[in-house]
Amino acid sequence: MQGAATFGGIADLVHLTGTTTFAKEACLALAVRHGIGAGGHIETGGFVQLEPNNPVEPMAVAVHVDGERIGYLPGGIARSLQLPAGGAWPVHVQLFAEPLTAGLRVEGWAWLAEGTPAGDGPHQIGHRCLPGAKAQARHDDSSRIVRESLAEGGPRANTLRSGLVNGVHYLELVEPIKQLKRDGRLQEALELCLAAAEAAEAAREGREPAPRYSEQAAIIHRKLGQRAEEIAVLTRWLIACPPERREGSRIQARLAKIAAEK
Repeated sequence: MQGAATFGGIADLVHLTGTTTFAKEACLALAVRHGIGAGGHIETGGFVQLEPNNPVEPMAVAVHVDGERIGYLPGGIARSLQLPAGGAWPVHVQLFAEPLTAGLRVEGWAWLAEGTPAGDGPHQIGHRCLPGAKAQARHDDSSRIVRESLAEGGPRANTLRSGLVNGVHYLELVEPIKQLKRDGRLQEALELCLAAAEAAEAAREGREPAPRYSEQAAIIHRKLGQRAEEIAVLTRWLIACPPERREGSRIQARLAKIAAEK
């Protein structure tokens, strides 16, 4: 077999397609065999092979690990490799597994340049693409921006302080609210939503408050069968919103939908 240098200098991790769809079961089985059934990542050897009889894409290039087809290279990259039929070329494969509410999610990347990825950078490339990691990254970015702005002082810091909920800015409450909902702790999630909505109103500076928290509170009220409370939290947002910003808002649309229900 030839080395990965024949791939023409493609020097980055390539996100594989199909790991969460048609190859899902193979990827899950592979994750369990390699000890990441509860989450984590592995790096292992694999190979790529052209599938000239593929009914969808005759230039499709499949990625195999431990005898399992775990996905394909993206179409543009696959076509650029010009692999001959029947040949197999070694590649370095990274698999990342993340436990979600719906079950384990496994995604894969292949390193198509010479050698293997070095350092922590490639690990982070793959890891940050997973749903939970992306959510955590957004949360961390929001927290960092808030803390840096508060430390700088000035008018911006004063505005941010008006949006604090027990020392935490309402922008930092998105993920905690989602986690409480995932855990089925709806009453706690509702209380945090209402506190965040109140903080968003306090920090609006003449603009409309951030609608996310009022919407989420309304959704929880709906799940709890609290129709009057659902209407009240949506109406409160509309009152706090400048009149010219109410028309066409998701809040107004949700209220209209409730009013149309029998």
